[in-house]
Amino acid sequence: MRIGENKHSALFLTIAYLLSLFLPILILTFTEKNPFLIAATVIALPMGFYMMFSSLSSRSGVMVWWGFLFIFFSAFQIVLSYLFGDSIIAADMFLNLLTTNPGEATELLSNIYPSVILVVLIYIPLLVIASMHIYRKTKLSTTIRRRLFLSGGAMFLAGIAMLFGCWGEIHHVLRDELFPVNVSYNLGLSISEAHKISKFEQTSADFTYDACRDTIPQQREVYVLFIGEASRADSWSLYGAERQTNPLLSQVDDLCLFNGVTTQSNTTHKSVPMILSSVHTSEHDELYRRKGIIALFKEAGFDTYFISNQSPQGAMIDKLAAEADNVEYLADPRMDMQLVDRMNDIISTSPSMRLFIVLHAYGSHFSYHQRYPREFARYMPDDDVAITRQNIEMIRNSYDNSILYTDYVLSEAISSLRRYPDLCSVFYFCSDHGEDLMDDERMRFLHSSPTVTYYQLHIASFAWMSPLYQSLFADKAAAVANNYNAPATTYSVFHTMADFASISSPYVATEASLCSSEFDYSAPRLYLNDHNNAVKLDRNIGITPHDEYMFSQAGIEL
Repeated sequence: MRIGENKHSALFLTIAYLLSLFLPILILTFTEKNPFLIAATVIALPMGFYMMFSSLSSRSGVMVWWGFLFIFFSAFQIVLSYLFGDSIIAADMFLNLLTTNPGEATELLSNIYPSVILVVLIYIPLLVIASMHIYRKTKLSTTIRRRLFLSGGAMFLAGIAMLFGCWGEIHHVLRDELFPVNVSYNLGLSISEAHKISKFEQTSADFTYDACRDTIPQQREVYVLFIGEASRADSWSLYGAERQTNPLLSQVDDLCLFNGVTTQSNTTHKSVPMILSSVHTSEHDELYRRKGIIALFKEAGFDTYFISNQSPQGAMIDKLAAEADNVEYLADPRMDMQLVDRMNDIISTSPSMRLFIVLHAYGSHFSYHQRYPREFARYMPDDDVAITRQNIEMIRNSYDNSILYTDYVLSEAISSLRRYPDLCSVFYFCSDHGEDLMDDERMRFLHSSPTVTYYQLHIASFAWMSPLYQSLFADKAAAVANNYNAPATTYSVFHTMADFASISSPYVATEASLCSSEFDYSAPRLYLNDHNNAVKLDRNIGITPHDEYMFSQAGIEL
């Protein structure tokens, strides 16, 4: 290769590299809708830095690979923008990478292929060409490097000046708006959370609930907590959905629906541990110092089971599950009816008079098409298709079919418990979070996004009490019925379940129990944001007028 060709080839690679890094910044400029000064700042600072960085070595190919982390962040951000529209890479996204099994990841990636293809076409050729330049020892001229550095420096200084022009919002701009600084911060936060999870056994070792029981029936007791997955209230006909997705549960006369429950988090790896814990939304760090609901029931004299239709993922869920006397992760196929089958086996074979069983479902986890047997494919077509605007009908059909199957599973669980007339039993269902299904002009999909929606927040939840339980604990049964519209969050699950079983502890809050007449209706609804801060459900976390309207239609006052 001639010297002139070498120089131009190196310059072309550098320009392509800078443009590839600019693409996610450009996308975020349009989606984040920041004021002009902040928007200009978050363009000038990273681009100035990238230009200076790329000029540090004459070996342009080497600089591309040294900046691989920038490429990774950029590719990840483009895929995320395709999926969620207006979100940066959040700390929860990194934790999701660690706690999602390969099968789930493959299902998702295969259905968002337009964005995957785009990043492959942009970044793989860039890395291949950079490798070729390294092999050929292609170099940028000193003159081009100097100009690049000085131009980048000028742009960077202009960005610094504009940043100080955002006085009062500098922390917000750096932590939340400046890509990839915001992503780096979130990565650090996720690493910190992962470390806390890994140390849970040590940090919670000395914890005790000092649990005791106020009342112990003479009859055999079974308390079942069924944790659903991505089951949004908006798609349940019990909550007013037009489609008949709950034909069986709607016939259960003694079902006690909770109309106003919202999730504490729209991510499974945070929501489920909070459900299993006594920790209030505002004290998230306590999660790593306290044991969970299974430990509470064990202290109270129950034999405990944790049966999951999901895979162990090394997440906080697994840590709390491991406290059970018996832990089972069921093998494929991931049809949730096998949870009910195991529940029946336990009840029929265990000699114990006191059973506490936690069932963790696969529910309506994407890909929805694979979450139900074909005989439940009522709404057609329901093909497993790419996540695009053109496929909305099939995506919603398959999701509603998954809810239809969940209806069958839950009704079968209740029917199974009903077959034991001498059993003092309670069945409590609560979903971990909801789901977006491209419901409005935002075209949002799935869950786990840093900015939330009504569809991710409002979840399905209900309780069923056996006739014997209702006769023995008439006051609790009456409270459940009266708390139909209680402004609860998933924080109430732990305390309600403990109260159902008449378990007392300094950590059990009856004012958060849905089976207590002392439920606190004045407590604010709180949500755990991406930085694990407890925030109110308002427009500061992405709630829009449309979301407010949907909440009001559901009879929920924010």
